[in-house]
Amino acid sequence: MENQTERIPDYYSEEFDIPESAIDYNNHVNNVIYVQWMQDIAIKHSDSKHAEVVMDRIGCTWMVRTHHIEYRSQAFFGDRLRVTTWVAEYSKVTCKRCCKFERVSDGALILCSETTWVFVDKKRGRPAAIPDEIKELYTAKV
Repeated sequence: MENQTERIPDYYSEEFDIPESAIDYNNHVNNVIYVQWMQDIAIKHSDSKHAEVVMDRIGCTWMVRTHHIEYRSQAFFGDRLRVTTWVAEYSKVTCKRCCKFERVSDGALILCSETTWVFVDKKRGRPAAIPDEIKELYTAKV
């Protein structure tokens, strides 16, 4: 992976109330819902950087290779969650995006995740080198 002392991640956060539709038989948020929210926040982060304009121009997109999720606590209907995401590191063709879900009322860590995303050439369907132009989108401006 790239030396992370060179880049400071740009953090993106959002808060929302858990809807009843996210609750499962165990009366807490269903595990699959968290995966959807992880993808949603990653897309919103990218949208906030207008990344799709750059990716369309160079003909590439992101695809998920792996998810690792550590569930630390439960969340329930009506809880307000703060979700924070950032790109923690890069290799030649992948990045590791992290997410953290916290309950706003007490600061409890609900879950943390790491997703490996592969940068893919849309025409060839093959991994492509991540250009600095993309990396800079997810780097904090200091």
